[in-house]
Amino acid sequence: MNEFSDGAETAGELVNGQKEASPAMPRKKLFIKSYGCQMNAYDAQRMSDLLAPAGFDATESLDDADLVILNTCHIREKAAEKIFSELGKVRVVKRARRAAGLTAKIVVAGCVAQAEGAEIIRRQSAVDIVVGPQNYHRLPALLRRAEAAVDTEFPLDDKFDHLVGPAAGKIKERGVCAVVTVQEGCDKFCSFCVVPYTRGAEYSRPVAKILAEVETLAAAGVKEVTLLGQNVNAYHGEGLDGRVWTLAQLCARLAEVPGILRLRYMTSHPSDMDDELIAAHHDLPALMPYLHLPVQAGSDAVLAAMRRKHGRDEYLELVGKIRAARPDIALSSDFIVGFPGESEADFEATLDLVDQVGFASAFSFQYSPRPGTPGADFPDQVDAEVKRRRLGRLQDLLETQRAAVHQAMVGKTVAVLFEKKGRYPGQIVGRSPYLQSVQVTAPDDLIGDLRPVEIVATSANSLFGRLAGETARIEEVKA
Repeated sequence: MNEFSDGAETAGELVNGQKEASPAMPRKKLFIKSYGCQMNAYDAQRMSDLLAPAGFDATESLDDADLVILNTCHIREKAAEKIFSELGKVRVVKRARRAAGLTAKIVVAGCVAQAEGAEIIRRQSAVDIVVGPQNYHRLPALLRRAEAAVDTEFPLDDKFDHLVGPAAGKIKERGVCAVVTVQEGCDKFCSFCVVPYTRGAEYSRPVAKILAEVETLAAAGVKEVTLLGQNVNAYHGEGLDGRVWTLAQLCARLAEVPGILRLRYMTSHPSDMDDELIAAHHDLPALMPYLHLPVQAGSDAVLAAMRRKHGRDEYLELVGKIRAARPDIALSSDFIVGFPGESEADFEATLDLVDQVGFASAFSFQYSPRPGTPGADFPDQVDAEVKRRRLGRLQDLLETQRAAVHQAMVGKTVAVLFEKKGRYPGQIVGRSPYLQSVQVTAPDDLIGDLRPVEIVATSANSLFGRLAGETARIEEVKA
């Protein structure tokens, strides 16, 4: 028996394929630190839900934790080195707990775990378990092992079949907005991206399972659901009729769930943005007028080198079709500057595309090579100072556009779903249809309500408003 079994093999009942801790057994503390995308945040919640029947309660204190999970992301520069630095700090805590006679285990999960595998334990012997993002449903079994374990194979079984759903009380603690993974992996193989190697091939969950999860969320008070996928608009899951359903069909069915007022989805690929999904933005009131549609660059030469499977003109034409269907839609995007071979003319083409489209928000980064991706071996790597200068120019332009979109909201009345208390007493915070944070002076009992709000001012990151009358006309904001 090891320090985490506590007789769980015999003392508990089987719950979703794992032993449930006996009520008489002492509860343990679980600390999860999640990096990167919303899907990682979703995975962190599911790991917490998965380990609750095994006797673990979440804690925000690393020093109190019997089990520490670092749920990692491999997208940012030097991601692995940053995790090893963090592991050095966690190792100190583990040693201190062991010296005090307390239990402590360290798990590295997520995309860095998938990419680095056993190398993590070789470099940092304090790590007990390395588990990839497709295998975290095996955590309870891995924790029962006495020896260190690495599980980074792509399994044949569906991890979602083994995951435990959150209790209603835990859903309510997490608020009125929730995320649900509907699709994982990517088949695009962009030359800069590690996702196909760390998350695997595209996989879409069946509609029935997604629907059941959303119905559970709605019954516990969730009003807004964001559908997640590395390439979410490539969704092609088994439908309720046994046929393959598209993302548009999935959204239409989820919009019928009682209590669900709003739907969003991310992240999309331009090549998979079909006419049916564009039409859904016009036809489904629950589908919010916000779309994250990464373009990455504005030069055809760079897009070809990135293997993006779309060109500049195709993207601009797509934006035109989307805005024709939903004129007030807020567009967000991703940009990489300084990709190998990017000339000054290529970069100017990106600035020109930004000028033509106009983005409500965007994420922009300097290119940094990811080991194992084709781009890491490309010639003509761009000088670091050139990348820094180009990124500054791009971000200045994007910030000007974001500020203009915010300013255009002033004087408009929009529907705001209130999510939580604000920073100051008497203040509550919600989101506009365009995913903007809106702060209002109003009573806490409005949290969870959808109310008309007149926008009166803006700041760098938020809008400020006041409650409007219930009969106030909700206005579209022209992009």
